[in-house]
Amino acid sequence: MDVGSVMDMAVEALTVMVMIASPVLGAALATGLIIGILQAATSIQEMTLSFIPKLAVMAIALAIFGEWQLAVLLDYFETVFERIRTMTL
Repeated sequence: MDVGSVMDMAVEALTVMVMIASPVLGAALATGLIIGILQAATSIQEMTLSFIPKLAVMAIALAIFGEWQLAVLLDYFETVFERIRTMTL
């Protein structure tokens, strides 16, 4: 195994990680931004007001995107295990 193939595997792993995390993190970011704007406009500084909606939106995002995330992970791990199987020492 040469350096190029190791770097390709690392780049692929980082790409899959970003693809998997982005729907949930994006939903949490958008919800936090909206709640923050509402808190600033109304001067309400309750901590649970920002935490509970983000948690709910993240759970909804996982319910919506969870199947796709698992499919991406399965494809990635099949590729990794295929590379391991065909690897020569």
